[in-house]
Amino acid sequence: MQRNPFILYEPTTQEACFLFASPHSGRDYTAEFKRSSILNELGLRSSEDAFVDHLFAEVVKLGAPLLAAQSPRAFLDLNRAPEEMDPAVVKGAPSSGHNPRIASGLGVIPRVVANGRPIYYGKISLIEAQNRLDSIWHPYHRKLRELQIKTQSQFGQSVLLDCHSMPHEAVRQARTLTGEQPQIVLGDRFGASCSPKVMDLVEAAFKQQGFVVARNSPFAGAYTVQQYGRPARHQHVVQIEIDRSLYMEETKIRPNARYEEFRNRITKALEIIINTGRSIQTVAAE
Repeated sequence: MQRNPFILYEPTTQEACFLFASPHSGRDYTAEFKRSSILNELGLRSSEDAFVDHLFAEVVKLGAPLLAAQSPRAFLDLNRAPEEMDPAVVKGAPSSGHNPRIASGLGVIPRVVANGRPIYYGKISLIEAQNRLDSIWHPYHRKLRELQIKTQSQFGQSVLLDCHSMPHEAVRQARTLTGEQPQIVLGDRFGASCSPKVMDLVEAAFKQQGFVVARNSPFAGAYTVQQYGRPARHQHVVQIEIDRSLYMEETKIRPNARYEEFRNRITKALEIIINTGRSIQTVAAE
């Protein structure tokens, strides 16, 4: 039976130029996929941005759409280019030259999960890889592009917030300019995917809720930011990375005792962002 590649949550009326996406929170681990893997389900889920779709769910009530992937990142990475195929996991995949993501096992069909643990016993076929792209990757990105175009048509510009979480280990050694450990990392490819005024407004909203925010380090943004961010065309994209340890028990992949309080803080920041949408609709076009 064909499974849905995504769920689109839409408000009755879109209120501002924002749209949200969660490409790595999918948790539809099919029995076939689990049988093909060396790992148990908890191991497979270690690369999942667990609960991110739920953390951002209130944006729909605030008047913004949310596109949430259903297939897990370990099965197919929607934040990679379709040609980023890894010959070490896809039999017959053409070599794409040196690519650090592919070399580390994190191509569009991932070879490993967190801590470099292999997913498969062997390789999957090129036909199987292409089937995944055709049934999941392309429908998801067609819908994302459709939402971007629709939003820009309605408001004159679009601001896509691409929502992720990051292992605490990824920011353990990172520091902001003030010497603090970042809790949220905003990525815009060092200004290439988003106007400075939009980035400033997004950052200010999270800081207003007490979050320690960094820009572009250690994550500046991957495929979605690169592909959809065109500030000169009034198409802005910001990648949001949240430290998982703030809201979940990472090893057990379950919400921690602070989860609801944390989600409320995120929602308040998002409310500030969306409520400033009308001003962003002015400044984003400048």
